[in-house]
Amino acid sequence: MRIGEASRASGASARSLRYYEDEGLIVPGRHSNGYRDYCRSTIDRVLVIRSLLESGLPVRLIKEVLPHLTERPAADPDVTCAEFLREVRTYRDRLAARIALLSEQQAALDAYLREAGTPPDDHHLTLTHM
Repeated sequence: MRIGEASRASGASARSLRYYEDEGLIVPGRHSNGYRDYCRSTIDRVLVIRSLLESGLPVRLIKEVLPHLTERPAADPDVTCAEFLREVRTYRDRLAARIALLSEQQAALDAYLREAGTPPDDHHLTLTHM
């Protein structure tokens, strides 16, 4: 698919897709006319990248961790730099704290809705089901 379709499918702007490519996070194919060609696996990779960026992980760490999240790791995990693992743990812990805070806020809103006589929507997506 072309960049516009990939943008719609992934929720990332065309500019972001080009940036991800410039940073070496994705490698879209190319048509004979030079247009980028995004396959489903590239779109799936973009979704992972967006999630990691939203969690606060910087691009330099995403570059290192992404292969371990989207494909079989080629490197021996024992060789991974301790500093890198410390940074990933820090960001993971920050994400866990955000999830806990969002869960608390969701519970407070649910309680408010119950007190107001309007039960929370049974069809809402909770963080525990993600």
